[in-house]
This record gives sequence, C-alpha cells and structure tokens, in this order.
Amino acid sequence: LSLCGGVIGRYCDLPEEFPGSRTSTPLRINQPSGWFYTSEVLRQMCDIWEKHGSGLTNMHGSTGDIVFLGGTTDGLEPVFAELTANKEDMPGSDLDGCSTPNCCCGQAPCEWACYDTLAACYLITCNFQESFPRELHRC
Repeated sequence: LSLCGGVIGRYCDLPEEFPGSRTSTPLRINQPSGWFYTSEVLRQMCDIWEKHGSGLTNMHGSTGDIVFLGGTTDGLEPVFAELTANKEDMPGSDLDGCSTPNCCCGQAPCEWACYDTLAACYLITCNFQESFPRELHRC
C-alpha cells in the first residue's frame, strides 16, 4: 500500500490568545490507489499520529485523503520516517506538472473496466518514481 501526501503550514492570527496553536502543521495523506483502506493501515496511521502529533484526524470529503491535524514542525520528520518505514510513500504533488499518481478502483466495483487500473498505476509509479517531486526532504 502506497500513500502520498504533503505538509500544509497553518498559522494562528491570534497567538497570544491561543498559545497552544501558534503554528499548526496539518499533514495530508492522499488516499491509496483504488481508494481502499484496510483497518490495519488506518490503525497504524492513527497510532503514528497519536505518537508524534495531536491524534486528531479528518477524512477530506471530496478526495478521501486523510488529514493529520494539529501537528508541529518538529513532529513531521518522525511521522515521515515511520510512514516510510511502513512502506508508505510520501511524494509531493503537482510540482513541475508532475502529479502524485492515482487511479480509480477499476475492476473492483466496475465490471466494465477495460484494464486493471491498479496494476497500471503501480507499474507507472514504480517506473517513474524518481520523476515525482518530494515535498518532505530528509536532511
């Protein structure tokens, strides 16, 4: 299972009134190809976010992305490292015209699918992995 995502910085306009939210760094994880989540993967992701972030999550309604809410900049690298260790991928999206690969669920719900969209997306991702930009960089 490969997941993709990016970091979105958010800053509070009233840090004196809300000191606990001076900076909030949500981490958005794109849904896996085919839009299938297993309960095991969801539990692993929630455990990682509970350990390194606020533990608050949100499912983005129109995309199915998981959003980790209320993180700190210092907590991002450990989250990235654990997601990567779980063989989940964290490339960037839509930089230089090269977006994060994704596909529909194809043959699972659609008996008229002309080809295996999941296999095609996987092969394209494997062949062009180095072409996809990264939003999070290791130092």
